[in-house]
Amino acid sequence: MLGAPACFIFLLCQLTGPAASGIPKKLVGAIGGSVIFPLNLSVNLVDSIIWVFNSTTLVTIQPKTAGKKALVIVTQKRNMERVNFPHEGYSLKLSRLKKNDSGIYRVEIHSSTLQDPLTQEYELHVYEYLSKPKVVIGLQENKNGTCVTNLTCSMEHGEEDVTYSWKSLDQTTNESHRGSILPISWRWEKSDMTFICMASNPISSNSSNPIFAQNLCEGAAGGQAPYVVLYVLLSFFLLCSLALVLIIFIIQRERKKEIIEEKKELDTHQKTLPFPPIPEEMPEYDTISTFNDTIPEENPANTIYSTVHIAPKVTEPYSLPMLSDTPTASIYNNVM
Repeated sequence: MLGAPACFIFLLCQLTGPAASGIPKKLVGAIGGSVIFPLNLSVNLVDSIIWVFNSTTLVTIQPKTAGKKALVIVTQKRNMERVNFPHEGYSLKLSRLKKNDSGIYRVEIHSSTLQDPLTQEYELHVYEYLSKPKVVIGLQENKNGTCVTNLTCSMEHGEEDVTYSWKSLDQTTNESHRGSILPISWRWEKSDMTFICMASNPISSNSSNPIFAQNLCEGAAGGQAPYVVLYVLLSFFLLCSLALVLIIFIIQRERKKEIIEEKKELDTHQKTLPFPPIPEEMPEYDTISTFNDTIPEENPANTIYSTVHIAPKVTEPYSLPMLSDTPTASIYNNVM
């Protein structure tokens, strides 16, 4: 009789808290990860332990006795490799979690000394690891040089139990804002600000790419931005004009050089005309006279003819060779 009350009190002490109040114990897990459903009790006082998911029995355990090992029965074959009991205890470890593993789990502890089994419930939520959040820019409105718009942060998938917050960073202050929507009111005169969205769920967190107010509100200068654009265009036009003038100047200078070179070549050509054609060598005869002034009669038998070739005389430029009106004299050498 003393054993039964002691057993009942022991089990009740082990299951105080959520079980006594009827509130399930909350657990979280990640897709592909594992989770442990903790259970602390003395196996010597328990007949059987049953783990239930929703209304389906997962595992039935018969604790070990003095001459018998513990018996573990997994009801579904697909869970054979997913179910484990670490450290030879009776806390359930469920691996390779999937999204549809989320739900209510219950453990039932049966004992022959108890009229009704003791139970403990667990609520499991399986989450995805968050990817980088996406930021959508709302309609922009420019009022007197002030940019007014909204930034909306969201997840493409896995938005369950996701909380959002914003960080606004500039050179002097860091501000934070809770919620997925960030209202912006930014003036052009202020230093550039950076906006970052932070998304988090119970197992992970991630942040968006930074967004710069200066790029976001490019038309918010209220009349200053058009002048900036005009200044850039004017500068570009001036640079193009200077480049064009420089190109024209270089072309004209090269053209002048060509004209001067052509004029020099023409002057040189006029000063150095080509020599007149050299006529064929014409024979000239030299007459060798005797000591007497009188020319003896020509005796063909005693006369020797000698032909002398004289090179033509080179005349100066622009002078033509003078042709003699007299015929070429034949020079006879009389040998006495």
